Amino acid sequence: MRTLSAEDKTIGQDNYHEAIGFTRREFLQGVIAAGAVSGAGLGAMYFGYEKFANPVRVGVIGTGDEGNVLIGGCTPEYVQVTAIADIRPYSVYRAFNGDWTTPTRPGLIKQYKYTNEEEARRSVTVYDASNGGIQALLDDDSIEAVIIALPLHLHAPIAIQAMMKGKHVLTEKLMAHNVAQCKVMARLADELKTKSGQQIHLATGHQRHYSVLYENAKHLLKWGMLGQLHHIRAQWHRGNLPGNDSWQPPLVGGDPDSKTDKIKTDLEKYVKELEKAKSPADIEALKRKIAQQEAWLKDIVDAARFGYMEKTFGDRKVSAMEELVRWRLFDRTSAGLMGELGSHQLDASTIFCSALRTDGKKAHPLTVHAVGGRHIFPADRDADDHVYCTFEFPGPEYNEKFDLGYKQPGGIKGVPSYETDPNKKIVVTYSSINGNGYGGYGEVVMGTKGTLIIEKEQEVMLYSKSDTSASAGVKAAGSGYALDTQASGGASAPVSKAAAGSGTVSRGYTEEIEHWAYCIRNNSPENRPRCYPEVAMADAIIALTTNIALRKSARGEPGYVKFEESWFDVKSDETPDGSSVAEEMQRLKEYKIPT
Repeated sequence: MRTLSAEDKTIGQDNYHEAIGFTRREFLQGVIAAGAVSGAGLGAMYFGYEKFANPVRVGVIGTGDEGNVLIGGCTPEYVQVTAIADIRPYSVYRAFNGDWTTPTRPGLIKQYKYTNEEEARRSVTVYDASNGGIQALLDDDSIEAVIIALPLHLHAPIAIQAMMKGKHVLTEKLMAHNVAQCKVMARLADELKTKSGQQIHLATGHQRHYSVLYENAKHLLKWGMLGQLHHIRAQWHRGNLPGNDSWQPPLVGGDPDSKTDKIKTDLEKYVKELEKAKSPADIEALKRKIAQQEAWLKDIVDAARFGYMEKTFGDRKVSAMEELVRWRLFDRTSAGLMGELGSHQLDASTIFCSALRTDGKKAHPLTVHAVGGRHIFPADRDADDHVYCTFEFPGPEYNEKFDLGYKQPGGIKGVPSYETDPNKKIVVTYSSINGNGYGGYGEVVMGTKGTLIIEKEQEVMLYSKSDTSASAGVKAAGSGYALDTQASGGASAPVSKAAAGSGTVSRGYTEEIEHWAYCIRNNSPENRPRCYPEVAMADAIIALTTNIALRKSARGEPGYVKFEESWFDVKSDETPDGSSVAEEMQRLKEYKIPT
């Protein structure tokens, strides 16, 4: 892809559209098409980091659903997973063997090409309830860096302890459970050094910063193909219903609200299917399912020993084990829909809004109005199952001065008068609901010249003006799709779509882990992860402040909050949620990891 020169950037906006006509065609036909076949990641080629001789020695802390996805993003050329830590036997099993339900959780055996689990365990130390767990992993001086994929309330405590041990950290999103914790993490990452005296790299897993599709979308905005950006519509809709909730996975021994032990029932079903199976492929698949179910039945943990707590919702009792397994449902351990889902898409929205800035800074919202509630599920959780939000972001001209063309009273003759234009805003609407999955998840970016649609982090489509028909302008080109566009930029629909048989688009997990490792190996001021602390903290502030607006709405108050710029300042102690930086600093430094 052509790199923009200083001369390019000085060309007037209209002339610039003409000047990059060829580049645009090459960009859309070549790079996006390449992204459509980049299941293994495009990072080194596209983002410009290089391979190195000695992979970073990494420990993965938390190997459940998200931890297993991140294991799938670990490229052996960049990171060598030498240890894992988890208190759940089932999570340890999946860390090695993967999860048959999804290819995004391949497991260490497949990812690192071990022959079997026995061989893998000779290279990967398991820290669990029997040998000191997380604390023992952090005490292991051979481990240079850790990936943290624990429940949200543990992100800050474990990240702080890891950094104080001189280890680099990549933690799943959100960055932390409250804003004060985010500021403590950011400050310590800046102050602490590794044992070799190098800067500690703290990254957070908002992987869209490393998605080729989102990177391309950012360039389309910069190049003016959408014109003036004025509205972004984002959603994450799921068909979850009571009795079939992805955030309420089965418990060993059966669910408190059901007489059925789903884990055991499914195991019995697979055993019966295996007895009748004929083809080698079916037999192999069923054996894998059976082995995973058998491992799941051994998932018995004294969760209270590790800090998980019992609670009640009316007559409904939640055990410590249920809080561990279903942590996303409870305020103590999670930040609900906005923390788990909304934070990703508001991060995407800020990527789009930030693309239009000239100062290189991340765009921060001005206001949020939110309503929501528990509309479908019974009283077995804190988390809302419906959230609807409206955000105002500053547009490029917002708060910038422009010539009014007249002299204000008291002004100096011949000197233009200026004022701000409060109308130049970008409005972002977001909904996350359960009970109906229509539309899935994705973002629609609307400008005066076109519409950009990104669906499920897999497809990108560009439409001219308000025309969203898919009948014109697209022709097959080899294994992908190409855009027949004019140099003046009249985009037809859609620009690019992943073609059948062309592979799966990388969602950015591979690239973010590779680049984090690259920054560790090439530890200099100019090298830092894209989602560094200030960026990750801003995403957390947006999600956590939206939860404040939702709580206000639930109390019958206006669900409205105006964002303060001091909240986004790492050096400021001000927070939107009342959390105390001083108190969190003391608590996090003294935190004792349960063993």
